[in-house]
Amino acid sequence: MTPSNVLATRCSNRRGAWLLISFLLFAFPSLALAAPGSIDLTTTAAGITAVVLFILAYALVMSEEIIHMRKSKPVLVAAGLIWAIIAWVYVQAGLPEESETAFRETLLEYTELLLFLLVAMTYINAMEERRVFDALRAWLVRKGFSYRSLFWITGVLAFFISSIANNMTTAMLMCAVVLKVAEGDNKFIGLCCVNVVVASNAGGAFSPFGDITTLMVWQGGQVPFMGFFVLLIPAIVNFAVPAVIMNFFIQNRQPAALTENVWLKRGARRIIALFLLTVAISVLCHSILYLPPAMGMMFGLGLLQFFGYYLRRSLPRSLERKRERYSRRGDWKKLEQLGSVVPFDIFSRIARSEWDTLLFFYGVVLCVGGLGFMGYLALLSETLYGGWNPVWANVVLGLISAVVDNIPVMFAVLSMAPDMSEGNWLLITLTAGVGGSLLSMGSAAGVALMGQARGIYTFAVHLRWVPAILLGYAASIAAHLLINASLF
Repeated sequence: MTPSNVLATRCSNRRGAWLLISFLLFAFPSLALAAPGSIDLTTTAAGITAVVLFILAYALVMSEEIIHMRKSKPVLVAAGLIWAIIAWVYVQAGLPEESETAFRETLLEYTELLLFLLVAMTYINAMEERRVFDALRAWLVRKGFSYRSLFWITGVLAFFISSIANNMTTAMLMCAVVLKVAEGDNKFIGLCCVNVVVASNAGGAFSPFGDITTLMVWQGGQVPFMGFFVLLIPAIVNFAVPAVIMNFFIQNRQPAALTENVWLKRGARRIIALFLLTVAISVLCHSILYLPPAMGMMFGLGLLQFFGYYLRRSLPRSLERKRERYSRRGDWKKLEQLGSVVPFDIFSRIARSEWDTLLFFYGVVLCVGGLGFMGYLALLSETLYGGWNPVWANVVLGLISAVVDNIPVMFAVLSMAPDMSEGNWLLITLTAGVGGSLLSMGSAAGVALMGQARGIYTFAVHLRWVPAILLGYAASIAAHLLINASLF
């Protein structure tokens, strides 16, 4: 839709144009919680220009796989232009302080998210560097499980690991196991990848730390920390229904056993313990001290930095002890491996964080924060939650997350802040989290596996199982409505 067409529609039917723009905002909304400004820009040239900029930026984001442009670039530029338009309008109206305050409030919301995610990513990268995930993969490979057992083991592990780690990392770990054990059996690998994507997304739906969407609902104060765990059974239903159906299409044969030994690097178990301690501190900060969870996470990052300092300072003594021990044993292989040991560097772990994703969030938050300040999100809230039953609105938003990433869908709902019961907030948390499983491009886990198992797990392979996944989606919603009826 071009700007001229939007303007023509507005002239003929103002509410029709508002509905159109509201629908387009579903494409990539954000967490920005700023209230509409004192100037309604929804029907002005400035407002329409901002919407067009946003749509163009989103079109480039959706074309990332084709044009090979990182998704953060277009939204960063669009965010700058949208807020420049807003600032110009408010300067001309003699209200520069109002737009400045709105920008700062939006930026603060992003900063809390940035710090939280940065610490979580750093811990995950540290555990990866200490070979925690490699050791888990090697253990599964050595056991020589049957194909059917491997299908269920990787699915169940993906479900529970994704409740504390992000779904993309979890899915890639399980995919690496399947690729190693079932090498050459593309049909089974593709089936397992579908199962892992569904399990990873479902596992993240019942834990405040399982997905950015659940994290945002918790940080927004809509659901208490322990309140999310009532979604455990609906999440299990969402994973189990399609998995049971896919199970009947597996040839239950035994793959060749493989031998792979992986030794955890020094300090790996203590870093896992520090991560769990950091999560606990973050929860206590929010529930007892009423401080943002990001504060507890940053405290945990400080603990990891101190531990990294200890690892570096004690490394020479540790290497000397290991050389003496391995020399007495005559273990020349391990002695050779000691020569490649490098000191643990916490800042290299921070540098390995997904900065494109973090900057992308900045652009998304600021873009739609600007559109919200112009008045579009208030209009969207009135249109959707004012005219629809919240249950149906939340179910439809979950289906939309199959095409649009679940994070911006949840950001939109938080931005609109509709007056809903805790049951409905849990419903949108569930549907936005698991709705992305309907298509391979609907979640970060699916997109990552399409790259990792290129040519084996594809959009078409995933599409074959959409009826089974959709049945699981409907069953999980029914389970939530039945089991948690008292919360509505």
